[in-house]
Amino acid sequence: MLLPRVIPCLLLHDGGLVKTVRFGASKYVGDPINAIKIFNDKRVDELIILDISASRERREPNYALIEEIASECFMPLCYGGGVSTVAQAKRIVNLGVEKIAVNRAAINRPELVRELADQLGSQSVVGCIDVKRSWTGRYRVYDSAKASLTDKDPFEHADRLAAFGAGEVLVNSVDRDGTQQGYDHELVSKLTKRLTVPVIACGGAWTTEHLRTVVRESGASAAAAGSMFVFQGPHRAVLISYPPYNELLKLLGI
Repeated sequence: MLLPRVIPCLLLHDGGLVKTVRFGASKYVGDPINAIKIFNDKRVDELIILDISASRERREPNYALIEEIASECFMPLCYGGGVSTVAQAKRIVNLGVEKIAVNRAAINRPELVRELADQLGSQSVVGCIDVKRSWTGRYRVYDSAKASLTDKDPFEHADRLAAFGAGEVLVNSVDRDGTQQGYDHELVSKLTKRLTVPVIACGGAWTTEHLRTVVRESGASAAAAGSMFVFQGPHRAVLISYPPYNELLKLLGI
């Protein structure tokens, strides 16, 4: 059995790294290249880079920055943000990126996932879903570009993305994002029980215990986190970090 992955999820905004809280106010945390160099030294499993401004601004991905990031990254790299066509995805893969995450484009046109899987292979396509509870407590797909809930059921949406060929599904809890309160285990468990593809959990992690429980109890194949790997202490001082490999083996080994 493969050891579950622990994945830093870094957010790009105007070329710099930021960290948000519930997809709202963001804090600048540094240069992406410097962070990647540190993660290289710390033997990180994999890295997710999401350009949160690309889709909001309805612009092309920043190919020059992606190329610079990919050239410095010595681990598998997943990129998302502003990808809405197969041509864009191919260009990014040709720059050295292993996986393409699609989020907003798949809300509007989930068939894009099938087109990407046909051209790149399912192993290179990650269906990304932001999820938030409505005022009635129901889970709904959240459109971060519009900063609003959609009427889409995230579980049905995940089923569709997997059926269209997504090799993995990344689920991010808007309500837990940046709160350091741990993952939304109900959300993750519901997805892992119905999907046959790996689920990457994101949103709320702050301790290694949070990582352990989302994998061991909620069934996630990978635990992604932002704050945990860029902040330290109660005052959220910026410090790029990652648990020692031996500690992860002990923590997540099954």
